[in-house]
Amino acid sequence: MTMAENFNLLVRWLHVIAGIAWIGHLYFFNFVNVPLQGALDDAAKKAVNPKLMPRALWWFRWAAMVTFLAGILLFLLTYFYTPGLGLGANALFTDGEGITHRAMWILFGMLLATVMWFNVWFIIWPAQKKMLGGTASAEELPGLRKKALLASRTNTFLSGPMLFGMLAPAHLGVMNGGSFIVFVGLAVVAIWAAIKSSATVGTTV
Repeated sequence: MTMAENFNLLVRWLHVIAGIAWIGHLYFFNFVNVPLQGALDDAAKKAVNPKLMPRALWWFRWAAMVTFLAGILLFLLTYFYTPGLGLGANALFTDGEGITHRAMWILFGMLLATVMWFNVWFIIWPAQKKMLGGTASAEELPGLRKKALLASRTNTFLSGPMLFGMLAPAHLGVMNGGSFIVFVGLAVVAIWAAIKSSATVGTTV
């Protein structure tokens, strides 16, 4: 393997492992922590959350950042770099008919991932920081909780279609209306089912 191929593999590995940490924490928050918080009284929340949430949110937000940055770099290396020719859109990104179907899928996935990254850093984390840091007033708390939960739920529903967008270039390739609707629909239904069942599953050993 050439140095360029080794570097591409390293960036891809970093993107994937950081993405696992990011989406893993997203699912933990939505499938495990939301039902847990609903079952805790105020005293239990004060005992549990200061030890749990700052650490979980650190991994959550920084995994999101590393995934986002490594993803942009990987996109440029894969679609805008040709060995021996340098930077510039290559055959994976454009062909005689314009943007390739493979590139359409990855751009779709990147769009959703960018929205998710924005929600983490500019909605969820600022709201959680105020709540956990004790700087939010009693009047602000309900609104902050609602804002953080809505952004987190949005990210959870976007994660399913986003992952199809990331995987489809290598495994499906062709993008058409039918496949797009089917795969996006399946992803949304799967996430909805997981959220719907999260309060009732795993309640006993």
